[in-house]
Amino acid sequence: MHLAFPLRIDSRGRTAVAGDEEYLRGLIEQVLFTRMGERVNRPDFGSGVNSLVFAPAGDELAQGVHAMVHGALQQWLGEVLHVEEIGVQAADNVLHVTVVYRPSSSAADPAERRTIRVSAPGGAP
Repeated sequence: MHLAFPLRIDSRGRTAVAGDEEYLRGLIEQVLFTRMGERVNRPDFGSGVNSLVFAPAGDELAQGVHAMVHGALQQWLGEVLHVEEIGVQAADNVLHVTVVYRPSSSAADPAERRTIRVSAPGGAP
């Protein structure tokens, strides 16, 4: 069990906890949604995707986001998960990013693949 993010109190009045799957999903979302420079002690943390919010949607944007997301996930979460596939679709001024990954823990089934999909208007997740 891991501390839930964002930190909160559960219905019993204790610190909320999260299972492995919820914890990994939260880590991925933190990397994708954190702006570079947002964290004081880790100014290089994040994916940099937020800088593409006003970029015109198209194949070039999708390729750039793919590279940024893959690099950020490998850099920051390479020890806890293996990125299997990243899909990026830009449609109707909304960017959809799908990440297929495997947990790297020894207890995880090596054939088990998990998927998270995030979307955001204006180009960036």
